[in-house]
Amino acid sequence: MSHVTRSLIAAAAAGTILFTAACSSDSEASGDTTETTAGARSVIEPGEDNPMIAQGVEISGDATVYKTSGIGGTAMNDAAATGTPESYIDTEEFPGGTLPPGVTVTEAQGINVLKKIRDNLEQEGYTLEDVVTMRVFLDNAPGTGIADYAGWNRAYRQFFANTNLDTDETELVPLGSAEPAAPLERNSARPSRFALEVASLPVPGWLVEVEVDAVK
Repeated sequence: MSHVTRSLIAAAAAGTILFTAACSSDSEASGDTTETTAGARSVIEPGEDNPMIAQGVEISGDATVYKTSGIGGTAMNDAAATGTPESYIDTEEFPGGTLPPGVTVTEAQGINVLKKIRDNLEQEGYTLEDVVTMRVFLDNAPGTGIADYAGWNRAYRQFFANTNLDTDETELVPLGSAEPAAPLERNSARPSRFALEVASLPVPGWLVEVEVDAVK
């Protein structure tokens, strides 16, 4: 059994792997919907006011779709050895590469990556609110047995799915083990998404690589 296959089985058993765009269900067929952007319709689980992701996304009409390549972090942390996971810690949020209690390297890299995706989109006239689909590839940190899905999800909530769909109020989100606070960027978008562990990523030290589709 390959490393990736074992990882997929482990992730599925833990309830952390999400192939939402490729799956359908009775609730999806009749579920609530929320308009993500013009030309895109996100399908949301009925009764959910703050879901992390959509069950699926419908794109129709004269929508324009922009697809990024896979994007990983930028080496920002000069205090860490080149090519180590710590070298990709976002030092704008964590000066000197020092992580607060509970913040993981995957979480810090995830913030780094999502900022880069935001910059990539803005250069082409899109925003994070236009994102409708996301594919996430995670490598496990050295000395660990499985990818850090919890850390990645905390980073994700800093930029996505952090508003209440019923009240439009901002949802507070945690950073590491700190008390929940205002997210780094308020964004109502709920893309369809999968997240899975891979055997390795193409750049030494990367723990997170993400690609997205944006629609307007």
